[in-house]
This record gives sequence, C-alpha cells and structure tokens, in this order.
Amino acid sequence: MEVAKQYSRRRRRNPSISDLPDSILCHILSFLPTTKNTVATSILARRWRYLWSYVPNLIFDSDDDNIDRVLLLHKLQTIDTFRLSENVTWLDHKLEKWISFAVNRNVRTIDVCISGIASVLPRCLFTCKTLVFLRLDSFDEVANVEEIGSGFVFLPLLKKLHLNFIHPESGGYVKRHLPPDCVDGYLPRLLSGCPVLEELVVRLNVYFYPCKISSPTIKRLTIELRCEYEKPYFEDNYYDRLEINTPALVYLQLIDCATQYLKFGALNSLFEADICINGYAVEAQDDFIYARYVVEFIDKLRNVKCLKIDLLNHAKIMDYIDSVFSTWTISFHTLTKLELVYDCRFLSKFLESAHNLETLILNEVWYGIEGWMEPQQVPTCLLSRLRIIKTVDILSYKYKFNLLRCLLRNGQVLERMEIVYPDFIKSEQKMYMLQEMSLFERGSRACEVAFVQYNHKL
Repeated sequence: MEVAKQYSRRRRRNPSISDLPDSILCHILSFLPTTKNTVATSILARRWRYLWSYVPNLIFDSDDDNIDRVLLLHKLQTIDTFRLSENVTWLDHKLEKWISFAVNRNVRTIDVCISGIASVLPRCLFTCKTLVFLRLDSFDEVANVEEIGSGFVFLPLLKKLHLNFIHPESGGYVKRHLPPDCVDGYLPRLLSGCPVLEELVVRLNVYFYPCKISSPTIKRLTIELRCEYEKPYFEDNYYDRLEINTPALVYLQLIDCATQYLKFGALNSLFEADICINGYAVEAQDDFIYARYVVEFIDKLRNVKCLKIDLLNHAKIMDYIDSVFSTWTISFHTLTKLELVYDCRFLSKFLESAHNLETLILNEVWYGIEGWMEPQQVPTCLLSRLRIIKTVDILSYKYKFNLLRCLLRNGQVLERMEIVYPDFIKSEQKMYMLQEMSLFERGSRACEVAFVQYNHKL
C-alpha cells in the first residue's frame, strides 16, 4: 500500500504525456504527418494501443500503409481530413471504397492524388453534405468525369475546390476530341452544385476543350492552362477558349499558355491580380484579334489595387497589343502596387493612368526597354505617390540607366530605389553602376538607393 502511495506521489510530481485525457492525446496525434506515424504510437503503452483509431485525420503516403485494415479499425465517426498521396497506388474499386468510407464518416477535407489510369470517382463524392475542401490531383484520365458532369452534383458546404489536371477519358489526348456538349458540362455543372464556393484552383493541359467558369460566389480563382501536345486545327476555334464569369472575385491568378480567345465578365470587386499570358505557346489564327482580346482583358483589371503582369508574346503580337493599348483609355485609379515582368513597353501607359501608384517593381523587363521613351508630362504618381521602386535583373545598363534616371529625377516623394542584381555580376560592373547612379539627379532628398545581390541558382 505504501509503495502504491509513493508511486502516486511520484506521478503527481513528474506527470507524463500519458496522464493527459484521450481527447488531448488524439489532438496531439493529429499533427503527425501520416497515419502510419500515428499507428506506430500504439506500441508505446497499453493505453496507446487504440488511441490512433480516434484521430480525425487519415493521411496515407505509401503502398505499405495497409489502408484497408486501418479503415476497418478506425472508430471515429467524423473525419476531418482524408488524404491519399501520389505514392499510393490502387485498383479502381479500392479508390471508390476508400472515398466512400470517408464520405460516410462525414469528412470535411478530401485530398486525393489520382495515379491510376482511367480511375473512377464514386458519385457520393459529389453529393457529400459535409465536405468543405476538395482537392483532386491527377496525371492520368479520370474515366467518369463526363458522367459526373452530366449527373447530380450538390456540395452544400464546399468552400475550396482544387482540380489539378483532372481530364475526362478520351482514349488518348491526341486521338480524338470530346464532343462540345460533354466538355461544356463537366466544369460548369460541377460548379453549379457548389452554392457557397469561395476558392477555385483549376490547372489543365488544354487539348480539345475550352475552360468555362461561372460562379456568383467565388472570391479567389487560380487558373493555369497549358498545352503540352500538338492540338488539331478547328475552324470554329471552339476549343481554344477561356470564359470567366465571377463577379465576386477579389483575387485572380492566371497563367495562360494555351487559349487564344479570352472573355471575362465584370471584375469590379477584384483587389489583386497575378497575370501571365504566354503567347509563344498560342497559335493564334488572327494575331490582331488575339491582341484585342488581351487588351480587353487588361481593361477588366482597372479596379485592382495590386497587379503583376507578364505578357510573354511574339514580337508581332506584342506590336499589335502595343498599338491597341496605346489608343485605349484605361484608368487604374485604385492601383497602388504594380509589377511588370519581361516587357517594359507598357510602363509609361501604367504610370500615366495609375495616379495612386505607390510601389513599382520591374522584373527582368529587358524587352522594349531600348525603345522606352520618357513621358512628355511627368505622371501624377511620380509627383505625389510613388515611394518604392525595385528593379530585378534589368540587363541592358545603358537603357536601364535612362529609365532609372527618369524615375529618380521625377520621383518627388520617392523613399527607396532597390537595384537587385545576380551574384555573377563582376565587382567592376557593380562599381560602375554605383558610380553612375550616384551622379543621377534625385527629385526626393529622402530617397535611398540600395544594391541587393541574390543567388541566381536558387
């Protein structure tokens, strides 16, 4: 009896993790990276033997996770996260069984990398009443996406949807294209069944179908369109389209390397946009019309506060875009931060139309810098708003100095100009830059000019 009392007193003086309630221990276990790690804690002590079966997260990362047995022994009736990584392979009926298990346990998050060829997704996944976040990754075709698109979809609580390279089965991408009624149905019908969706990520290898997105609730949208295979020629241009109607959008990231037809609805609520349109990958049937679509899209961004824009195109297309843009009356009255990548020819237009611009970043803007001309009238933003200028890897010293000299001279409230250069620049070149910049007239006495080196290999 005395021994037991001494042991009890020692336990009170030196408490261990095993003294915590089961609910707290399960919460701690939920932070382990995989379910395999969680199950491994069952050998710690008798009390820990089945604690893992009450952990709300099921995360499988390898084929030796013994998924069927884990699901059989799992006790909790509500699952927070169910995840299958790209390292897990299966037969189709296994995938259906596992996802159905998660749905029946009121799962909130499903994150699945589909690594099987022509995999089949269970219908219950698209009628799950508790799902808040759904992420599907695939490097192969999904056999029944068309069927799901044409069927009943209702995800009443879904707020985040990520679809990374989810493609309908087509018998081989290059062999045949999908009929328009099938393609149009997949993504739009899926979105129509998500009444509270706020975030959508869509990444596609565009082959034979357009990308159409319409939702009154989406606030954050990421679209990445690529084309890694040769596409056949269609006279009606039906399959090279990007059409977006998301009036509540506040954030947009667009990487478009595939489409030649851009159509966006009103973007009046848009706060931030990160745009990369790579025309080198687009075989436009009419360069001028394509250029007009691009400029019309830029016009839709007039209400953004932060804008990053990269227009990587053939010289001919850029000339068309430049000619259309120069005649366009666009006012970016709310823009406070602008980053231009690659092409410098639109800088003057942005400076003249963005009266409230406070931060300007010029990132590798070597194209068009030779022909850049100082505006005839000093832009309003340089006189009263622009405080920070950052240049990254502007390689042509002669024309870069012409540009920076203008900005330094006219920047009346400029506080900092940062010159970011790669580490392979020789010390003589750096000294030359320092000497040249020190001679430039400065419109703002408070302006600091800083040189920052970075590792180009990172």
